[in-house]
Amino acid sequence: MKNQQSIQGILSIIALLCLAAGWFNFFSPEINNLLSRKVFYILIGISFFLQAPMLTNKNFMYAMYAAAAVCVIGAFMPEDSKLSGLKTIGLLAGIILSFTNRPTYRQ
Repeated sequence: MKNQQSIQGILSIIALLCLAAGWFNFFSPEINNLLSRKVFYILIGISFFLQAPMLTNKNFMYAMYAAAAVCVIGAFMPEDSKLSGLKTIGLLAGIILSFTNRPTYRQ
């Protein structure tokens, strides 16, 4: 479980680096587009997939798997397709699920 969390963290950091590379135009327009609009969502989807089994609520776990799938599938949709917006919906759903299923600590 600890190893899975480490892998998830590393994937998330790499995904953020891909997003930053696209924003700051470190590479050619084609590479920037690939990194920020495709690779970013694929890596986040994989990260959500790794996080899903760690969620305590089974309904949230299945929803996280769905968010992961939507991120990855949306990343492969053509940019001019109306379905390409799915990846953003998957990203938002995964983020919300991540925050709503945090363990609460009591003192």
